[in-house]
Amino acid sequence: MKLGVFSVSMPEYNIEETARILQQLGYDGIEWRVSAPPPEQKPENYTFENRYWTYNKSTLDISNIKDEAVKAKEICDRHNIEIFSLTSYLRPHETDSIEILLDAASAIGCRNVRVFPPNYDEKENYRVLFDRTLCELKCLEGLASKYGVKINLEIHMGNIIPSASAAYRLVSAFDPKCFGVIYDPGNMVHEGYENYKLGLELLGEYLSYVHVKNAVWNKVDTLDNGQEVWMPAWAPLKKGYANISKLVSNLKETGFNGYLSIEDFSNEKGTIKKLKNNLEFLESLI
Repeated sequence: MKLGVFSVSMPEYNIEETARILQQLGYDGIEWRVSAPPPEQKPENYTFENRYWTYNKSTLDISNIKDEAVKAKEICDRHNIEIFSLTSYLRPHETDSIEILLDAASAIGCRNVRVFPPNYDEKENYRVLFDRTLCELKCLEGLASKYGVKINLEIHMGNIIPSASAAYRLVSAFDPKCFGVIYDPGNMVHEGYENYKLGLELLGEYLSYVHVKNAVWNKVDTLDNGQEVWMPAWAPLKKGYANISKLVSNLKETGFNGYLSIEDFSNEKGTIKKLKNNLEFLESLI
């Protein structure tokens, strides 16, 4: 297995700094966040906890992604860091933008991109939403084949594939060379937990790589009727409900040899310290 980092978890650092830090720490690769660039000044809604999404410097500008990807590749090559994914927030219906992203990935020899599944908000019937997404993915399959880049969908709370079973049901209609799944045990603490080995065996050749993060549930309120209200929160890798040790063991047992991509949103330690600790922890498990 190889060890990488999703750049969303390094918000304080620009592209050059991110690559240099990962090389110095001993990581193998990077999954670049592809989105709108951060504003020139910190936005009004900025907090330390939400800096990953509101003011992230470690981001490739989606509006100019091919040029951005080429520049990032040059930087990463200098630091001996492999780009293993261009990870966007594009939705399956955004065909034109996804083709531009696939073209950018192909141009730099990156074999993966992420497209984000639609959310499930209980307003539209799940079957209708799922079937429409299948049709949208069918339109993308030819593009993935054309550019030789796999489109990956992430197991994520709040969307239509919060579990490995749901993700497999969505992608199993397609060629695994064109579509894959990003497994995420931290997201599955929020929603969608299944036995790790069951999910890994089910996904099989559709498993592209693994996001590594963790979360816990905290009691936040008690209703007048006595019902307790609990909410999930991000946690360090060793302290959350996801059993990262068991996950890595199950990955070994099922023959996985791809990337573990750290996406640590906990805030107990600074970014560099987290990256160092997480690398040492995962290396010990591997």
